[in-house]
Amino acid sequence: MNLIQKVENNFKKKDLPAINIGDSIKISLLIQEGNKERIQISEGVVISKNNSNLNTTITVRKIVQNIGVERIYLIHSPRITRIEIIRQAKVRRSKLYYLRKRSGKAAKLKHKM
Repeated sequence: MNLIQKVENNFKKKDLPAINIGDSIKISLLIQEGNKERIQISEGVVISKNNSNLNTTITVRKIVQNIGVERIYLIHSPRITRIEIIRQAKVRRSKLYYLRKRSGKAAKLKHKM
């Protein structure tokens, strides 16, 4: 194990759930407004994941007022307080970018039992 990996292991979160592509998740974020901090909850479907140790990111997509919104989250960030998996979907791809072109029932994913 080289020196960089030893330093990165100190900052990694140990209590993360196993997040897969197609999962519907809830992310609790610490938002700073002025001198106050509050927790904002964001919900959506994981359409991609980039695994690279401490810099692991997920892209979450949700529909807000008929507009698709995607946001990239750094999983091991100290600003993320909690990640909760709502439901899991059965998918056959590693990136679900095709959901960008679909809306309504066409954008539904089959759920795992």
